[in-house]
Amino acid sequence: MEHTSGVGVLDKAALVLSAVEHGPAGLADLVVRTGLTRATAHRLALALETHRLLTRDSDGRFVPGPRLAAGGPTPLPWEMVDAAGRVLTALCEATGESTQLYVRRGPVRVCVAASERSTGLRDTVPVGAALPMTAGSGAQVLLAFDDAAEPELLARAAFAADVLPKVRRRGWAESLGEREPGLASVSAPVYGASGVVAALSLSGPVERLTRSPGRRHGTAVVAAARELSSPQAPTGADRIPTPETGIVSQITTNAPRTPPGTAKTTAAPP
Repeated sequence: MEHTSGVGVLDKAALVLSAVEHGPAGLADLVVRTGLTRATAHRLALALETHRLLTRDSDGRFVPGPRLAAGGPTPLPWEMVDAAGRVLTALCEATGESTQLYVRRGPVRVCVAASERSTGLRDTVPVGAALPMTAGSGAQVLLAFDDAAEPELLARAAFAADVLPKVRRRGWAESLGEREPGLASVSAPVYGASGVVAALSLSGPVERLTRSPGRRHGTAVVAAARELSSPQAPTGADRIPTPETGIVSQITTNAPRTPPGTAKTTAAPP
């Protein structure tokens, strides 16, 4: 053990957290990487999972949890992280598509929460995954509401710089094949007390989302992002544009909703 605090259980928990920094870890991996007994490693990993410091990937292995992934210069409020699972799951069930929450960490955006459709073709982004800030609607949102101009990053982006003012004006972003061919997405800003702190995204195949994913799912994504936003969000953050018209309207419900004239998506596996 390289560093010891004198508090045995804390030092052992730190060993478990350090172990998953080297990659996803099953219980056997934790035992090897920490030198702890199987029972101790298992007990500590479950406790850290309860506190959202660890979570499981699709193979059941331990990975950094949302409270670790959300840490950084401007960490998300823990109550926002705790609510993210419920909001993303509700949006996923309402639309039939995968949903994610991203925060920016320098040149990448990190997924701190996600909910996947259970069957069929889907976009799988595990918690802790780092995606580029140069592609995708989530990157567009995080850049559009950032005050700092970044010409070098924008020069490498898959989207044009004039997309960002449009994102700010209408309140959501969409992408088609920017991050991966055949993949479409819609994202909206999540507000903290001082401004935008995250991007809430919905993603899936273009065949289901169509070539106008914002028109199809923009209202529902924006409503979900507003539900997750802080009650202390800046004045005006609760006024959002309707995707079809761009006209500012007031959200009257916190429940994700489907854009007018669009049937709820319950697509069967292709």
